[in-house]
Amino acid sequence: MIDVQRLRVLRAVAEHGSFNRAAVALRLTPSAVSQHVAALERGLGSQVVTRSTRGVSLTPAGRIMVGAAESVAAEIEHARLQVTELGTGRVQLTVATFTSGGRLLLPGALAELTAAHPGTVLHVREYEPEDSLPLVRRGAVDLALAYHFDGPLPGRTGSGPAPEWTPLMDDPLHVVLPETHRLAGREELALTELAGEPWVLGCLKTEAYLRRYAERAGFDPEVRGTTTDYFFARSLVAAHMGVSLIPSIALTPRVPGLCTVPVRQPAPARHIGVATSGHRRAHAEVTALVRALRRQAAGHAGPR
Repeated sequence: MIDVQRLRVLRAVAEHGSFNRAAVALRLTPSAVSQHVAALERGLGSQVVTRSTRGVSLTPAGRIMVGAAESVAAEIEHARLQVTELGTGRVQLTVATFTSGGRLLLPGALAELTAAHPGTVLHVREYEPEDSLPLVRRGAVDLALAYHFDGPLPGRTGSGPAPEWTPLMDDPLHVVLPETHRLAGREELALTELAGEPWVLGCLKTEAYLRRYAERAGFDPEVRGTTTDYFFARSLVAAHMGVSLIPSIALTPRVPGLCTVPVRQPAPARHIGVATSGHRRAHAEVTALVRALRRQAAGHAGPR
């Protein structure tokens, strides 16, 4: 029989990339972590990690076992929630969200949910998608309001069951300029027209997108400011520090002295959706909240 604690230790080693960092996270000694992994390997008759001076990496057998560990953790968390709900008679629902999407879509959706299911106890946690999606997969949150740019969903997917993704809306990026800028008032702009401008950005992932685009277009953007807050970024644009690239749902409240111009097609966009776990997706309250989020998104933009 495979020891659940050994699976938990292996998952921490995979997440942190070394025995020492896993030991800190688990509040164990590095020796204890090593012993748990070695015992797991003896029981399986197969090596699960490759050890080197740079840390540890999973073997194919190790990746299989980490997937099993994530499934077991999700099952245990689901069972714990069921027991809690039996004891209290009230459903506990934990929602993870990124800031701008939560501000736009969550209040109305949560109000709709509590009106239909007044006994629900709600918990909201702010996370970026690369952090919230693994939490959904592990069963630590019931659903996550998240987004991605082009390409796959962010976050390490591991080998466990992937969250179910329900698209909600597209959130196109806009160029934000001082209203006195020479390009202000244009109906649309290509980013290449701003190749010589300094940039102020409100999200590291937006910066990564801009740099990928700029590399393909043959210019190197001069980024003078980075923040984690789009309103702050727009305030810096109003102070003439540079121009910015801002998602449409983060363009309110209005900052005086600014002009917003759409990016020429094909316009870059964030794809907003909701991720749910296989365990909780059929839960009436989770299903109701997903539907409420879809209605809120439809009221702000066409669904994807």
